[in-house]
Amino acid sequence: MLSRRLAREIAFKTIFQIDMGQNELEKSLEQRLSEAALRKRDVRYVQRAVRGVIDQLPALDAQISAISEGWQVHRLGSVDRNILRLAVYEIVFMDEIPASVSVNEAVELAKKFSDPQSARFVNGLLGTVVRDGGFQ
Repeated sequence: MLSRRLAREIAFKTIFQIDMGQNELEKSLEQRLSEAALRKRDVRYVQRAVRGVIDQLPALDAQISAISEGWQVHRLGSVDRNILRLAVYEIVFMDEIPASVSVNEAVELAKKFSDPQSARFVNGLLGTVVRDGGFQ
């Protein structure tokens, strides 16, 4: 499970890097994946999650904006925004990952890379996504 946590962290960092630097997807993936020794299935998870988030970005951002009560996604902190994008993608498109795992891991990412208030915010928003059954 630890390697999946590392894979999720790499996926988040890659999405963050693309978002912040407007870096090319494949180049960012290659760079981030070269920094860690992951099992093949975890490399596949990173590739699928990152490509999926980027492919579904408009829909993910619309969903996050819809549930964040007055906060458009572009106004969220960049760390929180990209944690939410990854977690919502997992919840909606990666049925093999239990929603509770996606929520818990997103909260852990927020605790590590943001702050306690962000962790609560992320947990609350993702709870709404899970309760509402995905995209609205």
